[in-house]
Amino acid sequence: MAKEEKIEAGATPPHTVEALRAEIVRQYDMASRRMKQVASFVLDKPEDVAFETLAVVADRAGVQPSAIVRFAKSLGYPGASQMQKVIRDELLASHITLAYGERARQFNENAGSSGVSSGNAILDEYAEADILALSHMKQSITAAQIEQAVAAIAESGTVYIAGFRRAFPAASYLAYALQRAGKRTCFIDGTGGLWANQIRGITSDDLLIAISFRTYAEETVRCHTVATDQKATVLSITDSNVSPLVKGAQHVLLVREAEVRSFRSLTATMCLMQSLVVAYAFATQGTAE
Repeated sequence: MAKEEKIEAGATPPHTVEALRAEIVRQYDMASRRMKQVASFVLDKPEDVAFETLAVVADRAGVQPSAIVRFAKSLGYPGASQMQKVIRDELLASHITLAYGERARQFNENAGSSGVSSGNAILDEYAEADILALSHMKQSITAAQIEQAVAAIAESGTVYIAGFRRAFPAASYLAYALQRAGKRTCFIDGTGGLWANQIRGITSDDLLIAISFRTYAEETVRCHTVATDQKATVLSITDSNVSPLVKGAQHVLLVREAEVRSFRSLTATMCLMQSLVVAYAFATQGTAE
């Protein structure tokens, strides 16, 4: 195995998806660029890994099939098929998840296949993609996770909210809505390049809600670093277990957004923002607009 392809081999192969995910996350920082590429795909697209051929998985991950095999062996599996079986068996146990994966694959194959489309056709594509994203979020984020996130908001002295670039609309809405619900909130909007000054006042009694998706906004990642250094509680809303916002966060909510013709949506994220605010309002006997 070439040195640049090597990552640490696990003692025994993980037998559950949860164990597999944990092992990938544990090894991620030590992995080469190519192995990180494979790791991200396995974590973010388990349906593809489980039900597609090795050639298709490699093509979608942007690597050679041999890289998938090396990655599986680094985790202790004899080959890629054994890793695929672990993921497939668990997905087959959940008919809802399986249905989502199949619908998502069919949608990706059909979206934009006819080239230039009418406005109605594009609207249909985006609506269907957002329905899939909302369905997946409903499955993947548990009631317990929402309750814990709401409790963290309620227990904090001040909620700091950071979300730049694509996440900015979701962050600004969340800041507005929490303020309307009576929560003391500091929106780190970075006006005038002063995001560092805005996050500087965070303390161990406060909460940072950091929102960012691949490719991750540098400002949000640095706000996350400041918050963890100050021992503040962190709630990260992101798209992958290997996102830079996950390490050091006490609470993580993963959102897989829709993507149509290389344009990514924010529908699922905005739905999550509204859910958090309304849940907080009910939990604290307040009202939100």
